[in-house]
Amino acid sequence: MPKSKRDKKISLTKTAKKGLESKQKLIEELRKCVDTYRNLFIFSVENMRNNKLKDIRTAWKHSRFFFGKNKVMIVALGKGQTDEYKDNLHKVSRYLCGEVGVLFTNKTKDEVREYFNHFKEMDYARAGNKAQMDVTLEEGPLEQFPHSMEPQLRQLGLPTALKKGVVTLLKAYDVCKEGDVLTPEQARLLKLFAIEMAEFKVQIKCMWNSETGEFESLAAEEEQMEEKEDEEDDDAE
Repeated sequence: MPKSKRDKKISLTKTAKKGLESKQKLIEELRKCVDTYRNLFIFSVENMRNNKLKDIRTAWKHSRFFFGKNKVMIVALGKGQTDEYKDNLHKVSRYLCGEVGVLFTNKTKDEVREYFNHFKEMDYARAGNKAQMDVTLEEGPLEQFPHSMEPQLRQLGLPTALKKGVVTLLKAYDVCKEGDVLTPEQARLLKLFAIEMAEFKVQIKCMWNSETGEFESLAAEEEQMEEKEDEEDDDAE
């Protein structure tokens, strides 16, 4: 009887070695970028979407992005003054927590901020996101859905039925209220009705210049700029 592939034994020492090698390679790549590029920026991402980040990477082929593995990146840059790779990089490491990434570029601070302040795209909210507005569906036919979808809509909580082969909402239905933490069912309904509520955006937290070794925190400035933009949008409306 042939041996099952499931019986194959994996050496844990090999697995550990491979993981260690990939971490070491990342550390080397990060330090090489520190030596190569003029500026380093830490950015945070709100409503992370891999496809949106991919679009940014494509538009910024002249630069390098690193996202995830914060602990390894801290080791590469340095936790404190005694082990930092270059002067003041330990200050950058303090920002490496949560959903953040590192951007290495020769673009200036103004060019980076100009691009990312305007790169904001809407997408469908996911379970766990907060509802940005009230959404109520009115009673009546839902002609955008085929009759085969009716059981699925009912399963998601909608009071529906088939009337002459047309999916029909029997009474008005509140999908969500502003501020609600969305359930998987609510998120699915919002997507089915093509209602986008999650805004993908990038915020620049800090920067470090390789030529001068200067570190600058930008988080407070970014928040002020966003508030100003929001005020201008409100005035325009």
